[in-house]
Amino acid sequence: MSNRLLKLGGLVLSVISISGCTQEMQNKVSRAVQNYTGTDGVLDVYAGDKLVKRFIGIDKITTAVSTSGSAARPYRYGYGVWDKNQNYQKDAGEKKVYFEFSDYSTSYIFYENPD
Repeated sequence: MSNRLLKLGGLVLSVISISGCTQEMQNKVSRAVQNYTGTDGVLDVYAGDKLVKRFIGIDKITTAVSTSGSAARPYRYGYGVWDKNQNYQKDAGEKKVYFEFSDYSTSYIFYENPD
C-alpha cells in the first residue's frame, strides 16, 4: 500500500512541477517524451494547393537555434525518408535524407503516419 502511495505522490508532484513550467519548458518535456517513445511522422510540403514533397519516418522536426545564443532561427529541419511516390511507404530507392524548410514561406503539414 505504501509503495502505491509513493508512486501516486511522485506522479502528483511531477504534474504540479510541469504545470508550473513555462510553455517552452513544457514543449521541451513533451518532445523529450515523444522522442523516447518514438513517432512515425509525415511532412507534406505544398506549392499552392499541390503536394510537391512528402517525407516519412520522421521522429521529430527541430527549430534551428542561433550558434551564438538561444534565439530561434526562421527555419526547421529534420531527417526522414523522401517518399517520392507519396504512398506512405519506404520503397526501393527511397532513402533517408536531411531536409529543412522556412517557417515563413513554406506551406507544410506535419502529422503522424495514418497507416
